[in-house]
Amino acid sequence: MCIDKKTMPLLGDKFPEIKVQTTHGELELPGYYAGKWFVLFSHPADFTPVCTTEFVAFQKRYEKFKAFNCELIGLSVDQVFSHLKWMEWIKDKLGVQIEFPIIADTGKVAEMLGLIHPGKGSNTVRAVFVVDDKGVVRIILYYPQELGRNVDEILRAVEAMQISDQYHVAMPANWPNNELFGDHVIIPPARDRKTLSERLEKAKSGEFECVDWWLCHKKLKNNDD
Repeated sequence: MCIDKKTMPLLGDKFPEIKVQTTHGELELPGYYAGKWFVLFSHPADFTPVCTTEFVAFQKRYEKFKAFNCELIGLSVDQVFSHLKWMEWIKDKLGVQIEFPIIADTGKVAEMLGLIHPGKGSNTVRAVFVVDDKGVVRIILYYPQELGRNVDEILRAVEAMQISDQYHVAMPANWPNNELFGDHVIIPPARDRKTLSERLEKAKSGEFECVDWWLCHKKLKNNDD
């Protein structure tokens, strides 16, 4: 595994270029997923109860991630043979075939990405990096070892970011089931008088709905508004 020591990536940074050994062979990230989004998620260790439930949850939704042009790749500080045996156990005992690759880390990738937290021992925490089709880190999530992740939330976040990119909108809390606006998206506030005037005219025409000049929302019709 060949990597340069760098500080961990932050939102908006390019995902670091690294070579990793996985259950699918040696891969180069982020280049291997060029033109695709990917979710890299770390887990504390193979053959552990919560991690097992997470891998099953990710696999059960793998096709949904792929529908958003998004791939999955796991990681822990375990050897490849451990990953392979664990995947075999999941298939034999739970009837689920893990199809996405798992990185076998020596600790270097975990250190680079900030996955080892001294207060939680030497295992990787439950981190999630959502990387877009240009190799840019868009979302970073951290969970303690005790708490399994909500994979539906990660899937929701990927969908929301792609819609935000395409239509230059934002999503309210709990979208698409927001308590105020349902599945509507938020129109970013106007940054100048010209845009403000245009927004107010569009609100009058019914293109937007506005609570006030800075809080406007609309429905995306078939995601193609």
